[in-house]
Amino acid sequence: MGDLNQASGPAFAIREARDDDWPRIWPIIHEVAMEQSTFAYEPGMSEADAKRIWMVAPPSRVVVAEGGGRVLGTAGMYTNRPGPGDHVASGSLMVAGAARGMGVGRALTEEIIRWARQARFAAVQFNAVVDSNHAAIAIYESLGFVTLGTAPGAFRHPTLGRVGLRIMWLDLEATGPGTL
Repeated sequence: MGDLNQASGPAFAIREARDDDWPRIWPIIHEVAMEQSTFAYEPGMSEADAKRIWMVAPPSRVVVAEGGGRVLGTAGMYTNRPGPGDHVASGSLMVAGAARGMGVGRALTEEIIRWARQARFAAVQFNAVVDSNHAAIAIYESLGFVTLGTAPGAFRHPTLGRVGLRIMWLDLEATGPGTL
């Protein structure tokens, strides 16, 4: 938290999201949902529904990437499943269109991994990575995630038609190069 990250654009910091951040988070969620190319959110989702889904309560966590007084991206992190599955973390992240390519997605993913390690989760599982989201997949793979499987045609992309949804996994108990 609070790390400054320098990318090809301005510096930004990752910090805990506050209630007063919501008016700057909502436009990112709305933009990504309307694009219909990387997230399985209903494009007509109301702001109230989006807030209920995104602004998860502790022990889950929501962060923002902030730079130049703007929220550039946001991530939520939480237990993937309750009960016998509560040793595996999950997360979701979104980056504003104008901030893509600046390292925000990588920094948010690294924050999810740091949080999961600190909370002593055994792994991080991303449940529904759109197969055509090459930028996200490249980031995840560079951080050690592997694809466990792909549900073919499980996502309706607006221009590509039906594409697969990947389940991506990072074993946090493994050690070696590439582990954060």
